[in-house]
Amino acid sequence: MTTFMRRRRILQVAAGLPAAVALRAQNPYAAATSGKPDELPKLEAIPPDGVADSKPKFCSGLQLAALRRLADLIVPKLGETPGAADAQAAEFLDFLLSESPADRQSLYRNGLDALNAKGFLKADAAGAAAMLAPLGKPWTYKAPAEPLAAFLRTAKADILTATVNSKEWIQVVSQRNRNAAGTSLYWTEIA
Repeated sequence: MTTFMRRRRILQVAAGLPAAVALRAQNPYAAATSGKPDELPKLEAIPPDGVADSKPKFCSGLQLAALRRLADLIVPKLGETPGAADAQAAEFLDFLLSESPADRQSLYRNGLDALNAKGFLKADAAGAAAMLAPLGKPWTYKAPAEPLAAFLRTAKADILTATVNSKEWIQVVSQRNRNAAGTSLYWTEIA
């Protein structure tokens, strides 16, 4: 359906124009902004992670070292895909834990201290694997009763989440997916 502007409507609009101009002049905001808008200075933003090394906010030095090793064992670097160490998952979790509830903080503090008490930092690959044996048990909805197993289960989930959501991981994975976009899509005729 097409609509045409009729002569009566044109006259109504023309009669209302002076009133619209007068109303605009009475609006102080419109009068103030009617001139050239102020230009905002363009500042170069530098992300803080790219400039400085972060200081631990929650973990002690030994706890952060244990968390780094645990993260590297759970999510190692695979080819071009960054691991937890490349994604700085331990540093992110340290920050996250500094803002977490007290029960989560105590779970991590006690778990990292328990790993350090068993010599986790100095253990070889076989010794570390033995300490992480609770992670090999089948997953259940109910959290493990043993405190170290409960910590390892929580830490594994947090480390995986922190790694997969890191800038380093996303840059690599998104490049891989963009290069292969549409390669598996085929149109076939339906008979």
